[in-house]
Amino acid sequence: MPHGNATEIELRLLVEAIYLRYSQDFRNYSPASLKRRVLHAQQQLDYPTISAMQERILRDPLAFARLMQFLTVPVSDMFRDPAYFLALRHHVVPVLRTYPSFKVWIAGCSTGEEVYSLAILLREEGLLARSLIYATDINPASLDKARQGIFALDRMQAYTANYHKAGGQASFSDYYTAAYDGALFDRSLAANVTFADHSLSTDSVFSETQLISCRNVMIYFNKTLQDRALGLFHESLSHRGFLGLGAKESLDFSAWAHRFEPVSRPDRIFRKL
Repeated sequence: MPHGNATEIELRLLVEAIYLRYSQDFRNYSPASLKRRVLHAQQQLDYPTISAMQERILRDPLAFARLMQFLTVPVSDMFRDPAYFLALRHHVVPVLRTYPSFKVWIAGCSTGEEVYSLAILLREEGLLARSLIYATDINPASLDKARQGIFALDRMQAYTANYHKAGGQASFSDYYTAAYDGALFDRSLAANVTFADHSLSTDSVFSETQLISCRNVMIYFNKTLQDRALGLFHESLSHRGFLGLGAKESLDFSAWAHRFEPVSRPDRIFRKL
């Protein structure tokens, strides 16, 4: 961030304060994206200045929890980018089928849409029962929503279209029940899912995995943090494990580019060398 400008100084002090007080590290997030989110939070939460917001969150964990809803991006879709899930069926599932059991890490799982999407895919491929899925995020409120497995009913039509484009083999409505003014997804889909707080900025690897899906997360990181995250993924993946990234994300020009090979470059699926 540039030096001298009062707003930029306040931003640097805010992220440092968050790190020291709550151990959440936003210091290597994209400056432009972080500034946009903080200023939006300042307006929506009615703080006169960023400094006033900092003073409040240092003393009030609930105020920090509200700010976290703006600093993270708890927005996703089920079967988002359907071609990605179709590519998983074609290129990754046949390899996973060779394992008696396997582990999947969904990093930055947000409110759980991708978790349930992948669980449905694995069930249809006969693999869900032998899988263990780690779904991680830094936002406790998002993780709580993901555990509930309840999504907006008015999104089901769009999700159904995505599901079929992703190679869905059944009626999408078979996987949920209309309840609580939303769509409650079959609890058995999450039976093998462990939801956990994990930060790609500060935490380390916790398990060996055969597939990692981290999509539309690293676009908010600067290059230093992107390389740290990719290093964690490389360390976590088993020999010849798979890594899936978001449509606007790439391994090109990263410190880890030579450690992976493309499996389906258009769909951002790579394999550890």
